[in-house]
Amino acid sequence: MADILPFHQKRTPMPDREPEPLWREVLGRSLRATREEQGGRLVDIAERAGISPQYLSEIERGRKEPSSEMIAAVTGALGVDLADLLAGIAGDVRQRRGAGPAVVRRPAGPVLMAA
Repeated sequence: MADILPFHQKRTPMPDREPEPLWREVLGRSLRATREEQGGRLVDIAERAGISPQYLSEIERGRKEPSSEMIAAVTGALGVDLADLLAGIAGDVRQRRGAGPAVVRRPAGPVLMAA
């Protein structure tokens, strides 16, 4: 049988940069900003998407990690193209990084991959 290798990953904080935002937080901010720009009410968008207003609120606040089906339902209810939403999110993340060099993260130890 194969040896079990420990998977230790130490991350050293970068003092001059804030941590990368979580995907669900960036997605939620973008969805909320889009809804507010359109003047849409949370309850109306949630109804069109077929989800509860409470769940949509949690998505917008970055509290829930929505499935791809939920993201598609919300973007459909907002009348937003998913590609445009993702491009906007990528731009927001790049802007938050500022003009500093891009960080390339490579694993320091063994990489576990699913087959």
